[in-house]
This record gives sequence, structure tokens and C-alpha cells, in this order.
Amino acid sequence: MFRIILFALGFFVANQTLAQSPKTNILFLFADDLRADALGCYGNPYVKTPHLDQLAQNGTLFSEAHILGGLHGAICAPSRAMLMSGKGYFRVTDRLKGVTTWPMLLRQQGYHTFMTGKWHNEPEAVGASFMEAKNVMLGGMADHYQTPMCDLKADGTFTEPVKKGFSTDHFAQTAIDFLDKQTASKPFVTYVAFTAPHDPRSPLPDYLKRYGTSPLPPNFMPAHPFHFGSSMSERDEMLAAFPRTPEVIKAQLTEYYAMITHLDEAIGKILAKLKEKGLDKNTLIVFAADNGLAMGSHGLLGKQNLYEHSMRVPLIVSGKGIPKGQRSDAFVYLFDLFPTFCQQLRITAPKDLEGKDISGILQQKTKSVREQVFTAYRASIRTVRDRRWKLIRYPQVDYTQLFDLESDPYELNNLAGKPEFADKVKTMTEDLRKHQQFYGDTAPLTASEILPQTFDYKGIVRKPDQWQPKEVLDKYFKD
Repeated sequence: MFRIILFALGFFVANQTLAQSPKTNILFLFADDLRADALGCYGNPYVKTPHLDQLAQNGTLFSEAHILGGLHGAICAPSRAMLMSGKGYFRVTDRLKGVTTWPMLLRQQGYHTFMTGKWHNEPEAVGASFMEAKNVMLGGMADHYQTPMCDLKADGTFTEPVKKGFSTDHFAQTAIDFLDKQTASKPFVTYVAFTAPHDPRSPLPDYLKRYGTSPLPPNFMPAHPFHFGSSMSERDEMLAAFPRTPEVIKAQLTEYYAMITHLDEAIGKILAKLKEKGLDKNTLIVFAADNGLAMGSHGLLGKQNLYEHSMRVPLIVSGKGIPKGQRSDAFVYLFDLFPTFCQQLRITAPKDLEGKDISGILQQKTKSVREQVFTAYRASIRTVRDRRWKLIRYPQVDYTQLFDLESDPYELNNLAGKPEFADKVKTMTEDLRKHQQFYGDTAPLTASEILPQTFDYKGIVRKPDQWQPKEVLDKYFKD
């Protein structure tokens, strides 16, 4: 009888402790235009990112995280919509108005949801997802020294924007100020969407001084060898003259890395505040980026392509309940995070999510949730890849690439035209069609009207956008 009473008492205490244990917080740190291999923890020996490297050591680094792609040149808009909604862009496009987001769901579960930084979807969706939003940049980009920032008002609208700079410092400090007011008594979401290292590539001088001349990417080219069938003169591609020269690409990479180091230090300050408040042990920390960037690879500068440097992104998950020092090569998408948050926080996930719960990978119970990755850009490019092989199809110009990523990780040797690889091309094209059907992609793999593959960059007239500061204009836009 005494043992029964002790057992019952122990069961009661355990359940009371579980019921009273605080809910897990989420700190989401989001970079803009950051290719995965531009971090030390992803194998780049040149860029200095000690805080993110340490974050990776304290958790799980995903080496094969991807985005699904985009329906227009501003890849970040559909990427962010997919992240927030847990759905591919064929379902959600780049719109979030009226869509259930994971911050919205957590808000309904009693979380205090907060954001600062870039928001490149409908402004109305901010108030629906976040209880509080300060120093928000509505739009795709801005001069980092003159970033228009506004605050969310109680009625869901925003204050008039005020230009502030440097963007990285303001967004980080806003997050730090929010964390400084938090306690263990109420769970929170802190979403920090930096605008770095998106261009303008105009780092603070102190960070630029830390770098010498950057090496070229292994797949540098003066120009892309053929036309995609979609615009080869997107805004991103105008940031350097054609043909690309090693000197200009090295200079821009140096500026890019300097902005990444600044971002890394700002993130280090946020993480230090989290630890100072004693909240680090009860917080799930995620670092990711909305898309990659070419930066001279394949003769390109932007992200409007489906090579690995543009569709592969960094993803680090650390904090409460996450094993340390792990590296996973599982194929994951950013929109897998929505169902994963639900599982980690014991919240019922919406039934219409297309992302997959990757908690099993985080807990080392399973190695993968999918065996292939599908990516798409407009109607002009489609890809499918597995551990070794990658097929890229260009419907508008009726052209196919096949790469053996084991021997050719930089996607330089096209095998599609060789007879011995005809069966592989056929099999992967069939796989590509299956992925299209699954994600709701109705674009044909061969266009009704075939365009020429010739890419004549000599006829392109370069014009700077309104956000480039004078030093960038003087350096890269003067003849």
C-alpha cells in the first residue's frame, strides 16, 4: 500500500512538473541572399563567421537545405511565403494574406510573437502573425545606410517609415531590446529578418578592412554560356559589367564576405543577450537564409537560376532538445520547418502543409524524409537531383543538363548529350514530372515555341537601381 501511494505521488509530481514547465521559445535568425558555402561552418576557409560556426557546433547543421524556387526574379518573396506557410510556391505563390503562418499558429497558442527586419510579402500579414513588430522594412531591399523602417500599430497598419542605418545593427539591437524584456513566464517567438548580405554590397569600412582579396569561386565564368529562355538581365545581373572580370568578382566577394562577418557579429550579440537572460536553455534557435546567390559562379551574379549556389541555403538548428555537433546531409526544404516546429512544440499542425517534419533527423532517429529535391524557376527552368545526379531542364530553349555531383560538384561538365547517359536522362526526366505533379506545377518541359540559346550580353544596357549608394555607383557603374 505504501509503495502504491509513493508511486501515485511520484506520478502526480512528474505530471505537475511537466504541466508547469515553460513552453519552448523560438528565435529565428534569417539572412538575405546568403549562399550556403559563404560560412566557415559550411567549409569556407576565407570568410570569418565564428558565432555562426559555434552555433552549428552547438546543434545540427543541414548541408543539403534548399528552397523550392520562385515565380519571378525576387526569389526572396516566394521563399519567405513558403517558409511562413509550410507550402510550396505553386500553392502559396508569394502571398500570405489570409494564409495560416507558423507565428500565427503559435500566437493562438499563447506565444508572444515579435518580428523585426525585412518583410517582403503583404504588410497585412505582419499584424496577423505578430503581436509586435518594430523597425520593419517593408519591401525587397534598400540602401543599408538609409533603410526605411516602421513599426506595427495596434490597428495592423504601420507608422510612417524613418530612414535608419546601418540595417544589420538596427535589426539586431531591436531584437536585443525585445529579448531584454522577456522572462521565462511567457513563451515567445523572435523573428529577425536581416537584409544582409543582400546588395548593395556596401559594408561598413571596419569590416571591409578585415579582408584581403577574395579567391574566385571554382565555377567562375566571364558569362553564362547560353540563354535560359527567361531574362538574363534581371536587376541582380546588372551589378557588374559583362563579361565578368576576375578583379570585379573578387572585389564584390570581398564586400559580400565583409557584410557576412558583420551579420555574424550582430547575431553573436543577440545570442549573448539570450544567454544573459537565462533563456538560451529553453529556446529553439534557427538560422537560415531565403536563397543563395551566384556571385560570379557560372558567369552569374543573382539567384534567378537553379544551380546549387542559388537554391541551396544554410540551415542550422540549435538550442533546446537539439543534439550538439551534428551534421546532416538530408534533403530538406525551408518549408519543412513549419511542421517541425509543431512537432517540437507539441502543437497540432495544419493538415494542408506540404513540408515534412524533420524532428526525426534532429533527434537522430531517422536519416532522411525525401530522396530527391525538386526546384523550379518561372516556366524557364526545372531541376531534380538525388545524392549523385542532377538534371536541369530548360523548356524555353529545349536544353538539358545532367551533372554527376560526386565527380563534378560545381556543375561544369554536362553529360546530357552523351549516349551512355541517355537512360539516366530519361529516368530523371520521369522523376521530374512526378515532382511537378506532386507540387502542382503544370509548366511543360518543352515549350510550344522554342527560343534561341544565344546569350548576347553586348546589347544589354546596364542601369543602376535607386538603392545603390554613391560608392557603389562610382566603383561598378562608371565606364
